[in-house]
Amino acid sequence: MQWQDVLADPSLKNLPYKIELNEKGNIEMSPASFNHSRLQGKIAAQLSLQLGGEIFTELAIQTSKGVRVPDVAWGSENYTQVHQAELWASSAPELCVEILSLSNTVKDMQERVALFLEAGALEVWLVDENGTISQYDTSGPITVSRFPANLHHCFASH
Repeated sequence: MQWQDVLADPSLKNLPYKIELNEKGNIEMSPASFNHSRLQGKIAAQLSLQLGGEIFTELAIQTSKGVRVPDVAWGSENYTQVHQAELWASSAPELCVEILSLSNTVKDMQERVALFLEAGALEVWLVDENGTISQYDTSGPITVSRFPANLHHCFASH
């Protein structure tokens, strides 16, 4: 299966979970909890307010192991101009953010970080629901991001 097949399949429209394709062209799906979805929206809003540019949720990105979809991504205006005519992004935007859930394994998340960086992301952030953020670039874990965004508003008490 190819990504255009996924997009054209009426039975896959409006599903309440993320769809990805692995390197064999098989569909992989991951349901999101209420809190996961809520945090995704809050992170997207904060990145938009603080960084400008373009915010993407559930952006389909071609990687070396199929189409992967980060929870939130940020791209410059240049990135958007280059990719806006594509059905799926042929490379990753500058920043990809994954929200961790209990079903994620360390190995799976390390692979996702590597795939997004290999596909062109400058950084990948892993965020848990308690507000812990791990940031990575091609050199490995980093303590200072090139993206001046503070996400503490996303985790303030409700």
